[in-house]
Amino acid sequence: MTPYRYRAPDEDSGRWAGFQFRPGDIVISTRSKSGTTWMQMICALLVFKTPDLPHPLTEISPWLDWTGAPVQSLFAHLGAQRHRRFFKTHTPLDGVPIDPRASYIVVARHPLDAAVSLYHQGDNIDRERLRELTGASAPDPDEPEKTREPVRDWLLDWIAEKADPREHLDSLPGFMHHLADAWSRREESNVLLVHYEDLSADLDAKMGRVADWLGVDLPAAERSELVRAASFETMKRNSAALAPNQGGIFKDTGRFFRRGRSGSGTDLLTAGELDEYRERCAALAPAGLLEWLHRGR
Repeated sequence: MTPYRYRAPDEDSGRWAGFQFRPGDIVISTRSKSGTTWMQMICALLVFKTPDLPHPLTEISPWLDWTGAPVQSLFAHLGAQRHRRFFKTHTPLDGVPIDPRASYIVVARHPLDAAVSLYHQGDNIDRERLRELTGASAPDPDEPEKTREPVRDWLLDWIAEKADPREHLDSLPGFMHHLADAWSRREESNVLLVHYEDLSADLDAKMGRVADWLGVDLPAAERSELVRAASFETMKRNSAALAPNQGGIFKDTGRFFRRGRSGSGTDLLTAGELDEYRERCAALAPAGLLEWLHRGR
C-alpha cells in the first residue's frame, strides 16, 4: 500500500519517498515525548557497543521527516554510513514505507504522561529559530501574543479535543491512531512494540530483549556499562550530545530530559476527569491496546 502522507509545520512524511533501505535498517517510530531519544540511544549502544559514540546522537540517527534539513543532504549522509543504520520518525507506520529488510520499533508511553512532557517541551523551543530552519512564516506582529494555559487546563483541553488524527498527530486522537496502527501490526516479524514503563522498570531486561529481537549481541563484559549509559540520569547528564537539538531549536538541552517519570499526567486529574479520559480512549482504540498501554492506571 502507498504510505499516507503526513504533514505538520516542521515535518513531512513524504520525504521518505525514494529512500533506499538496506538490510538491517532500524526505524524507530514514536509519538512525541514517548521515548524516542531513549530508544535511539539503546540502538546506538547496541550497534557501537560503547557509550563513547563517534558523533552526536542526532547526527548518527537523524529524523527523516524533519523539514529543517535538506532531504537530499540527509540521504547522502545516511548513504555514507557504514554501521548498521537506525533513524527516528514521529510518523505512524501507515505513513512509512514498510521494507522487509528493515526492523520497526514503536515505543508507547501513557498518553497523559507524554502530553504533560509535550506541554513542557513547548516552553523550551526557540520558535524563531524553528521558523528560520523550516521556512515557516512569522506570526503577525499586530496580533497580541497568546497567554499559555496552565498545564492542567491544557491537558483537559487536549483530552477533549476532537481532532482529525491524521491532521493532528500530537492530539489524543492522533496519539491513539499511531499506537492502534502499530498494535494491528504487532504479530508481524519485523515490528516490535516497546512500553516506556518497561524501560523504566527494568532497563537491563528490556535492552536485552531489544538486542535479541534485533539479532545483536549484548556482550556480558560491557553490559552493565551500556545499560548505565542508557539510564535517564546518564542521558540527562550528557544532554548536549544526546538531545535532538537540530539547528539549535532548544533553549536548553538539559531541559529536554525533564523528569522521565510515570504518573505526572494522572496526578493532575480528578477521578471523574480520569473516567472521562478513559471513555475517550475507549472510543479511539481497541480494548487490548488500552489494557497494555494504561497498565492499570
